[in-house]
Amino acid sequence: MDFSEIIGQKHLKAHLLKTIENGRVPHAQLFVGGSGSGLLPLAIAYACQLLCHQYTKDSPEYDLCARKVAKLSHPDLHFVYPVNTNDDVKKNPVSSLFSEEWRKFVLENPYGSLFDWFQHLGIENKQGNISVKEAEEISKRLSLKAYEGGHKIMIIWMADKMNTECANKILKIVEEPPDKTVLLLLTENEEQILTTIRSRCQKLHLPRLAEEEIASVLFEKHAMSRNIAKKISRQAHGDYNKALQLMHQDGDDIIFEKWFVSWVRTAFKAKGNKKAINDLLEWSDHIAGQGRETQKKFLSFCIEVFRQGLLKNYKADALLFFDANDPTFSIEKFAPFVHQNNIFEIIDALDDASYHIERNGNAKIIFTDLSIQLTRLIHKPELV
Repeated sequence: MDFSEIIGQKHLKAHLLKTIENGRVPHAQLFVGGSGSGLLPLAIAYACQLLCHQYTKDSPEYDLCARKVAKLSHPDLHFVYPVNTNDDVKKNPVSSLFSEEWRKFVLENPYGSLFDWFQHLGIENKQGNISVKEAEEISKRLSLKAYEGGHKIMIIWMADKMNTECANKILKIVEEPPDKTVLLLLTENEEQILTTIRSRCQKLHLPRLAEEEIASVLFEKHAMSRNIAKKISRQAHGDYNKALQLMHQDGDDIIFEKWFVSWVRTAFKAKGNKKAINDLLEWSDHIAGQGRETQKKFLSFCIEVFRQGLLKNYKADALLFFDANDPTFSIEKFAPFVHQNNIFEIIDALDDASYHIERNGNAKIIFTDLSIQLTRLIHKPELV
């Protein structure tokens, strides 16, 4: 994978190349941004430059090195990522046991999300993590000499999924890395990484991709008309992975929309209505039975729809992209119930729910409480 294949991020690519040219490569770096912004592809392209820089550009040795990186088979390029037990790995899951699945996943869609990865492994109903056992594997791999005599690169994807024991063990490697070792920690949630690790890494923040950049790729690589490419890029909100899902219509938005519509309609009727309250409890029970990653993804979907409702209410139609699949649900009719007097509380309630789901809270209690809050907030009058 080459820098030329990375969508956008022009200034970051130039910066990373400069660090190599100047011989000033930080041994521990923290890449912060969304998967759909190119977090993993950028790290792999950077690793390619680091590993192949020792060879003359366009020489057979350089081309061979680059091909090995592109296939994720270079012996000095290592990966760590969140995993959990599945039908094939019954206990002590570590990244090396899933290397073939990882290679297939990344080669198919390097912009894929954590949820996509869990679905690929068949563990979307569990929470993957990077355990202390993984830290021991990392130490073993990095203690070996580089096969090709250059750098050793360790990419830790979704580093915020390291548990406390693992993070504490990794800290020693971050502080005193083996010679010619580069650690690239990738995260979407910087605050969830141990402070002592963050403080010892050089940070690189990836912005969301521009609509024009996503539209251009959709038009050039996916034979899409410019108008449709532009519409999808606007809906993607700077996330190329989301754009691909919209293009193939294989996302979860249809089922999420069904849950959302049922939820807001029931919440609207629940004020002083005993039957509707029971329906709301049944809805909460149903959502609580989904996998935690699905629940978190659904909450993110809800936040986006509420924001779209707010934009519609205040006539910001140029920023709208929500297009309901349910013909009985209208964003125009929904919009008046989302306004400046309740939107902040609604978003806070959804964020809090996601926070507690992430920390293994009781899903039934979380969604029941959220539903009760929504019943109150959606009836809150707009201040004139």
